[in-house]
Amino acid sequence: MSKTDVLGLSQLGQPVDLPSNPDTAVLEKVPSSHAGTDFVVRFTAPEFTSLCPMTGQPDFAHIVIDYIPDGWLVESKSLKLYLHSFRNHGAFHEDCTIDIAKRLVGLLEPKWLRIGAYWYPRGGIPIDVFWQTGDAPKGVWIPDQGVQPYRGRG
Repeated sequence: MSKTDVLGLSQLGQPVDLPSNPDTAVLEKVPSSHAGTDFVVRFTAPEFTSLCPMTGQPDFAHIVIDYIPDGWLVESKSLKLYLHSFRNHGAFHEDCTIDIAKRLVGLLEPKWLRIGAYWYPRGGIPIDVFWQTGDAPKGVWIPDQGVQPYRGRG
């Protein structure tokens, strides 16, 4: 069994202040010990928050990110800090969702990535945002994201 190379990471194992916004947040990657093997990595952020760019009021989402690595894995502490950096960031639901996905695609260049952002209602209407890079490779088991359409989501 090979060990993941964590040399050069700036946040793992270190005290790190929360980044003030997504643009200054540092996302880091590590080499996959299983390059050449197709497998799905899932991150679930059930307490994602950002701010409405018009009112400044908080918006809440349950975000699920699935990807198939092609040599790189996102370092999970850096992803957690990146997602937390949206807490004081004003952006529409769609912008937050697509910005997260595109930043990860730019960093990792995965074989495939999808994001499902299940936003809680504001003004009585939930907004769910979905995006993926294309078709997933054949033969890879990709489970349903498991988040139900809004009916008092929890």
